[in-house]
Amino acid sequence: MTGRPDTPRVADQPRIAVLISGRGSNMVSLLRASAAPGFPGRFVLALSNRPEAAGLAHAAAAGLATEALDHRAFPDRPAFDAALDARLRAHAIDLVVLAGFMRVLTPGFVEAWAGRMLNIHPSLLPLFRGTHTHEQALAAGVRLHGCTVHFVVPELDAGPIVAQAAVPVLPGDDAEALAARVLAEEHRLYPAAVALVSSGRARLEDGRVVFAPGVAGGAGALHSLPA
Repeated sequence: MTGRPDTPRVADQPRIAVLISGRGSNMVSLLRASAAPGFPGRFVLALSNRPEAAGLAHAAAAGLATEALDHRAFPDRPAFDAALDARLRAHAIDLVVLAGFMRVLTPGFVEAWAGRMLNIHPSLLPLFRGTHTHEQALAAGVRLHGCTVHFVVPELDAGPIVAQAAVPVLPGDDAEALAARVLAEEHRLYPAAVALVSSGRARLEDGRVVFAPGVAGGAGALHSLPA
């Protein structure tokens, strides 16, 4: 494997990097799922923009290579992203998975990794982009909230959707209670969506997600995730 972003492909047992900024709870769920027999990919690298990120210790305990690129040490976003790109190339990465990575990536970096970078967002996109999504959902009075796995594009939280999962908004919910319910779905949805992409059963083609024949819910409808 070359790991070159200019030759996007998903091969057998692609090498996966997970990018984190904090405790990495979604990363832990991904690593747990990837340890099961038959998972179509190998997590080989955890990288954080914060050297103190607690998730790095979890990743190291799971046998991943770990690296920290402190964004504060770089003069601007392009310089940080160039260093990030270099580290991913050095590890021959095929698929990049963002798991609580609290950095806005530059368009050049995103375009270089087009079709090979996923994110999970705590809302039913296109509703409630950005931060404080649970507060936004409560303020809007919606009855369903949830999470979305999508390919990353230069526009924030606007990438083509791979999978979504919904939870009810219950009477008396506050942001904390709603966030906990959504997070439980994130931990279930993200590993399944990453497996879809790393196996080639979902891919980005001409700006839309194309699902392999037989993948349930492949029209992009709201679902708990294709089997």
